[in-house]
Amino acid sequence: MNMHTTTEPKISLEGITKTFPGVRALHKVALELYPGQVTALIGENGAGKSTLVKTMTGIYQPDEGEIRVDGEITSLSSPHTAFRRGITAIHQETVLFDELSVAENIFLGHSPKTAFRTIDWRSMHSRARTLLKEIGAPHIAPEARLKDLSIANKHLVAVARALSIDADIVIMDEPTASLSHKEIEDLFELIELLKRNGKAILFISHKFDEIYRIADRYTVFRDGEMVGSGMLADTSQDEIVRMMVGRSVDQVFPKKQVELGDEVLRVSGYCHPTEFADIGFNLRKGEILGFYGLVGAGRSELMQALFGVTRPSKGAVRIGGDVAVIRSPADAVDRGIVYVPEDRGKQGAVLGLPIFQNVTLPSLSKTSKSSFLRMAEEFRLAREYTERLDLRAASLDQDIADLSGGNQQKVVVAKWLATKPRVIILDEPTKGIDIGSKAAVHEFMGELASQGLAVIMVSSELPEIMGMSDRIIVMREGRIEAELENTEDLNAEVLVRAASGIREAS
Repeated sequence: MNMHTTTEPKISLEGITKTFPGVRALHKVALELYPGQVTALIGENGAGKSTLVKTMTGIYQPDEGEIRVDGEITSLSSPHTAFRRGITAIHQETVLFDELSVAENIFLGHSPKTAFRTIDWRSMHSRARTLLKEIGAPHIAPEARLKDLSIANKHLVAVARALSIDADIVIMDEPTASLSHKEIEDLFELIELLKRNGKAILFISHKFDEIYRIADRYTVFRDGEMVGSGMLADTSQDEIVRMMVGRSVDQVFPKKQVELGDEVLRVSGYCHPTEFADIGFNLRKGEILGFYGLVGAGRSELMQALFGVTRPSKGAVRIGGDVAVIRSPADAVDRGIVYVPEDRGKQGAVLGLPIFQNVTLPSLSKTSKSSFLRMAEEFRLAREYTERLDLRAASLDQDIADLSGGNQQKVVVAKWLATKPRVIILDEPTKGIDIGSKAAVHEFMGELASQGLAVIMVSSELPEIMGMSDRIIVMREGRIEAELENTEDLNAEVLVRAASGIREAS
């Protein structure tokens, strides 16, 4: 037992509830972190983990519940307040400043001062050097620009920052997602150092091998609720998997039974130097093919390569039996492949433009004549496809930025349907949208398949994958781990085990 470990938690959350319009992100959840111990926070994407982290770091204020630090009720009213109470977070995308030096990042907001209240640069560099040496990173120069460091070294700077403010509570949110095996080993040594120094650590990861190696305790979230907690040594992986997926897929998904047609798409030996390897699958007319996996599995990267956003290093794509060379998104659209990205705000929709112009953007050849746009034709095309998707908007010249997330998603889908594709790729199609809009998205997805379109759906939500897919491909660490027919015999545990690399219990 670590000498810093006590029976009293360093921080405890009780009855925390947080609701957004149409979405209950957290409902009466509890969490306790103990000095000298690592607590793993486990749950599917969308379980409420990120909302909890933002509540603990002062970004969100809970609607209900209380937070205690060292036994005292505390209001974490801002990130600065959380920072002063010794709470720091190290994210997958470490929130530091590229243009500042390593020392400036470490001491940002609490730099040592001279007698004249100016920054004591000599002291700051000296203390930064000491901290970096303490965490086994003497190779990082305090004067170096952060932008010149690797991702792993940026993580080390974030850890040094945590030590510099003498943070007692360290949150690590998917810290290994972008690290190599060697860098992960180095990070685990750092976590052991933090434990020896009595830090209370929250470790968020989808990787069971990491959780069982580094964590002492666990807390499981499901659908915004805390469904289990305890000591990892007393709990099997099977028990935790059951807690994660403990609901049956009893939600109503409007998946229509469609007679599948001929093969539309075949991918063979698809590889990328850093993202995925040896990918092969086929897709038939009217089929919804689900791609499931955890963060970092390579699913979105594969879809972007199929759409020509990135270039594979080798492999072949056949559409309708013919080899298709796809060097750009324009090539993909010409061959009948379209892609609705996960981040519709940045990659899918053009905020600031009206609905009708968003819909007609890829179809300008249909709505123009002699290089002049025909607005009546634009409205006609936009109306045809937005009506098919039951878009809820005041008018077609309404700014897309004013729509709800679900209706923005419908506009992005309408935009690509107007090109009359053969294959549509939907990447996390219901991410960040309310429950009612999710049902509408599922309904038009089923409608697309029934009309003969071939659909690839990337999703991290088990009910969605199991409720909407005819067949499911599970990816893990850039490779296909399993390909499964979605029959009554298939259950969520099988998918989670495949995605996590957990062997079937003997």
